[in-house]
Amino acid sequence: MSHLSAEELGPALGQGLLSFPVTHFDADLAFDEAAYRKHIAWLAQYDVAGLFAAGGTGEGFSLTPSEIDQVVRAAVSETGGRVPVIAPATAGTAAAVEQARAAEVAGAEGILLLPPYLTEAGPEGLIEHVATICAATSLGVIFYSRANATCNDVTLARMAERCPNLVGFKDGVGNIETMTRIYARLGDRLTYIGGLPTAETFALPYTEMGVTTYSSAIFNFMPEFALAFYRAVRARDRDTVYKHLREFVIPYLDIRDRRPGYAVSIIKAGLTAIGRPAGPVRPPLTNLTDEERAELGTLIRTLTGADAA
Repeated sequence: MSHLSAEELGPALGQGLLSFPVTHFDADLAFDEAAYRKHIAWLAQYDVAGLFAAGGTGEGFSLTPSEIDQVVRAAVSETGGRVPVIAPATAGTAAAVEQARAAEVAGAEGILLLPPYLTEAGPEGLIEHVATICAATSLGVIFYSRANATCNDVTLARMAERCPNLVGFKDGVGNIETMTRIYARLGDRLTYIGGLPTAETFALPYTEMGVTTYSSAIFNFMPEFALAFYRAVRARDRDTVYKHLREFVIPYLDIRDRRPGYAVSIIKAGLTAIGRPAGPVRPPLTNLTDEERAELGTLIRTLTGADAA
């Protein structure tokens, strides 16, 4: 696959399922590059539209800048151009600019602009933040609306007008009215990505709001299931979607919701259950208990018939 221009990136991502690979750590919580590369190579064999390196599920918030660069370079290397790799940019404006530039040098196809750390900002400041980062790179940029960096349709339209390479909007809030207003105002100017935790839960209703894709963390350890679920969503096959929700996703959510941060931890537990361990999570996250890991393993085994530990 040749390099995608900013103009090409959004439509390419919107045509298929997206995922956030976990970041592998060893027992001492150091980045395990060899294991991570093996995981990326495995995921890239599947028909996925993009992989977001060092994102939320990838514990990008716990990585140093040099580790983020190492993770992005490893993902770019292992995909070999078969799948677009999207790199993160976060923290303050100056730090995000440095990350965006580093990602472009590393060969990433685009940038996921995550919320700035800690501070709150009004729409004017947020617009300047986004515009500064977009101006620092030729890559397509996806704005992740979440936590302290959310915007309404008017603010997003102003961002899009100022930033030709702002190509995507990833929703991590779940406000139906806001999403409806955004799509009504901007239409196909942006690609819209479902970004709520365990996005499968919201995927079907989101299709009615112009959201053609979402980021599946479950893809990390059950890629065939995640892709089948996505196909059912795109076909608006309600019976199949709700069957999958009842049989796996909702029981999975019951485990996930027991402790803050489990949205990440449960993915690593799922990989352990299928015999592809990714190591522990870094603090401040905590790992699932032995009982919860056993419960997840049973759930996976019941659904797939696989020998989940």
